[in-house]
Amino acid sequence: MRRSRSCLWCLPMGTAALPIEKQFVPPAALPSWPSSAVSDGGFAKGSIDLGGLEVRQITTFTKVWSTTQGGQDGVGATFFKPSPVPAGFSVLGHYAQPNNRPLFGHVLVARDTSGTGALLAAPMDYTLVWSSPDGAGHFWLPKAPEGYKAIGAVVTATSDKPSPDEVRCVRADFTDACETEESVLSSDKDGFSAATLRPSVRGIDARGVHAGTFVAQSSATPGAGASTLACLKNNAASYTSSMPDLAQVNSLLAAYAPHVYLHPNEAYLPSTVTWFFENGALLYQKGNQTPTPVATDGSNLPQGGGNDGGYWLDLPVDNNQREKVKRGDLGSAKVYVQAKPMLGGTVTDLAVWIFYPFNGPARAKVGLLTIALGKIGEHVGDWEHVTLRVSNFSGELLRMYFSQHSAGTWVEASQLEYLVDGDGGNRPVAYASLHGHAMYPKAGLVLQGDARLGVGIRNDTAKGSRLDAGGRCEVVSAEYLGVAEPAWLGFEREWGPREEYDIGREINRVARILPRSVRERLAKLVEKVLVGEGPAGPKMHGNWRNDEREA
Repeated sequence: MRRSRSCLWCLPMGTAALPIEKQFVPPAALPSWPSSAVSDGGFAKGSIDLGGLEVRQITTFTKVWSTTQGGQDGVGATFFKPSPVPAGFSVLGHYAQPNNRPLFGHVLVARDTSGTGALLAAPMDYTLVWSSPDGAGHFWLPKAPEGYKAIGAVVTATSDKPSPDEVRCVRADFTDACETEESVLSSDKDGFSAATLRPSVRGIDARGVHAGTFVAQSSATPGAGASTLACLKNNAASYTSSMPDLAQVNSLLAAYAPHVYLHPNEAYLPSTVTWFFENGALLYQKGNQTPTPVATDGSNLPQGGGNDGGYWLDLPVDNNQREKVKRGDLGSAKVYVQAKPMLGGTVTDLAVWIFYPFNGPARAKVGLLTIALGKIGEHVGDWEHVTLRVSNFSGELLRMYFSQHSAGTWVEASQLEYLVDGDGGNRPVAYASLHGHAMYPKAGLVLQGDARLGVGIRNDTAKGSRLDAGGRCEVVSAEYLGVAEPAWLGFEREWGPREEYDIGREINRVARILPRSVRERLAKLVEKVLVGEGPAGPKMHGNWRNDEREA
């Protein structure tokens, strides 16, 4: 049975999870990138040349085997082969997905366009990794010829060994190291596990390509792990040739830029960087007690030098103006966007940054009690972001990353919440937590800590004021396009003074009613969750040149 992402969508609220092949739910409209924005470049043309190896993205599948047991949320997983495959292209591996979400994924297929005919080769044999108890699912790993690498596992409905023509292996110089990304299915009983794969090294300059395949292993084949397989590698002279041009970047933002809901009780709103500077932001230098007003465009901010503690920004000295600036200015707020290649130039990451002049105090939950943590969590200059990952094959939104303090989480496009706007657009939604501004895909309470004991840092989100990023995007960096960056982006020091206080003493002051053991546990939790990167600008965060950091 074949399913494509265009004919399957989320289950209505309250509907029990079903095996993927039984989810006959009317589709909701995915946001789409306008085909009218296609240019003469290589973006959204359906295929990408990796330097003699042409690859295409397949999003339609034939189910091979499914189970409703185990896996994420205990509802099992389903395994597919890509179908149909364009003439002349070869399958590199099969596709796997948990049953707790709609079918929404892809695998790459490839053909050799180098003229040598040597980039792809049939496997020499297959190793049987595991057979399902019902006898209807058999998992195999291809054995690659010398000088070649297998890219993914194969699943069959019978115990017959797959044909050598089922998949192709790839010449080693067109492959890169891979690692497991997400568990699809596992069984402690017989040691079987299946997990998706991704390149081990991911960043602006990394060439590893995500092929969409998975690895299978069991206690009977302990050596058959991710190290036996590989991802693809982009060997093209210009691996950014399939990236969008600036006009296309702006079209993508018009189609996908999020609606960001702030909490109804949020007192510390976002603003533009310019508003922050115009309203009295000050530049301090170590050893000099006299601050300097920051120029409206940030042109007098020191450039480069790293975060050496030699300079920092702060709020105005005047108390009234200080309080005004702390509260931000939502009416003029905008988002700042970095466009960058990822996964060997086969996707575009649009990092959407939001600036808040002030980060409010944290709150803790201890059982039924909510405790304000005094000054803990407060700091000047708060940068938060979400990242939109877009396919360079199709211009389609694949997933969205939500930054949450020092890490975050990816959510597939099929699982995002969307809001239909007045222009008929259908763009994703994000929720900024109360005071801390961490980003979440759904409204509600996320407790960072020990949920079992009910002790943790509160991250409350709800629908209050809304920042519609759709018409408020400024592309401030796209290195591959040579976009001129504003001066303030080159300020590598902290956007607020480093706040220093005794965490244990502060918790003892605000939570005297709690037992000592609970206060000590809470202090350790605060140090783990809230103490880390200071209020540094976007360029000083690890994701500026690398992939996002996951919790």
